[in-house]
Amino acid sequence: MDRRALLMGLALPGLATAGAPQAAGTPAARRPGAPRLEFAYEATVLLAPDVMHGRTPLGTRTRAPITGGTFAGPRLKGTIVPGGADWQLLRADGYLVLEADYFMTASDGTPIRVHNKGLWHSPTGDWPADYALTTPEFEVALGPHDWLNRHVFVGTVGPVAGNALAVQITVFSVLPG
Repeated sequence: MDRRALLMGLALPGLATAGAPQAAGTPAARRPGAPRLEFAYEATVLLAPDVMHGRTPLGTRTRAPITGGTFAGPRLKGTIVPGGADWQLLRADGYLVLEADYFMTASDGTPIRVHNKGLWHSPTGDWPADYALTTPEFEVALGPHDWLNRHVFVGTVGPVAGNALAVQITVFSVLPG
């Protein structure tokens, strides 16, 4: 079946309005439910001091080297592999664009690539943040953790008490309502 035709509602009779916005008054039974969140894991990510890369046309660029850490959740746990980085861009509006790329290793030895993008903002430039959300994507070999390849995720970023060179990332799987 042609994927584009399916998305446009042309592949099967009766689906002509499947992708169209729903008009006010559409019966609730025909609308998709709101997505729900399911806790996936919490990570403590250890960082080296920021490395300043300077002003660019897009903003001020900084790199936060990732030096290790741990993660645990109901379906997986393990360690953060040293060597990744969080490339940060401080925009003119005061928002920090986060883009981390690193590996985790599950307790069974499975390597998991993480590419985590997000936005962080604080009126004071320090914790607590008034906005600190990410959208991690995972790449993992087929096997016990490949469910990470098949879900959409959101995460929160927070401080680690007593450690200015660490962040706590809590990740949730977004499931259909």
